[in-house]
Amino acid sequence: MKVAAILGERQGGLVDQPDPHAHADFVVVKIEVAPMCTEYKAFVAGLPSNRLGHEAAGEVVEVAQPGRVRVGDRVVVMPLSSCGACSLCGAGDTIHCQNLVDTLAVTGNAAGLATYAQLLVKQDGLLLPIPDDLSYEHASMACCGLGPTFGAMQRLEVDAFDTLLITGMGPVGLGGVLNGVFRGADVIAVESHPYRAELARKLGAALVVDPADPGALAQIRERTGGRGADKAIDCSGAPAAQRLLIDAVRRRGQVAFVGEAGELTLHVSQDMIRKGLTLHGSGCDYAVR
Repeated sequence: MKVAAILGERQGGLVDQPDPHAHADFVVVKIEVAPMCTEYKAFVAGLPSNRLGHEAAGEVVEVAQPGRVRVGDRVVVMPLSSCGACSLCGAGDTIHCQNLVDTLAVTGNAAGLATYAQLLVKQDGLLLPIPDDLSYEHASMACCGLGPTFGAMQRLEVDAFDTLLITGMGPVGLGGVLNGVFRGADVIAVESHPYRAELARKLGAALVVDPADPGALAQIRERTGGRGADKAIDCSGAPAAQRLLIDAVRRRGQVAFVGEAGELTLHVSQDMIRKGLTLHGSGCDYAVR
């Protein structure tokens, strides 16, 4: 099979690998759509790799035993290789599993670990069925496009009575605007890039704030009658944006962190005790329940 690879700085190509085969509950999926997440950063940096991608949509083409999927099933491929047996997996929180399975050790095959490839091996419990009337392209958005903010909004219980603040209008944040608007929330987006800011407006954000504007916090408070946003989700992974998010949420508000990031300074008294915030580390909770 052909696999996409980074060959050098801003250099990519296709390499050959052996076809993977089904083993135990690992099945083979023919990849039809593989969305791009953060892999472009490795491409720009020129970090050699032929194991790219962690999400996809495709068709099951080989199984080793009767299980949760059959040959011909159209499925969305979830990330990682969770154990499927712990309490977290049982609750649908596979992204938080502490007992990840070593795919190579189980299958004995070094191929089939990347989604930027023609074929992939994945446990059947991490494959979600695609409705007949949904395209592979739209179904693949169940992963990083819409999944992370969907999971965060489930935890925050976002509804039409909420003002929802979202920082970072990359693909994940823009998916958050869609999720928030669908739930009827009043969505405030934070983004400095004009193109992404305009996309947020087109998708239904009621207000788009430039974080570089000294009056950004004041704009958010004005929109919320001086109280601050009810709930907030960071999709930027930028400490400055996360700081704005915490400052802009009302007292007893809720905050979810989705964007991968480094260190953020929290003031226990000012941020937590006085404001009474609830902070959620939602990771990338996908719709697997």
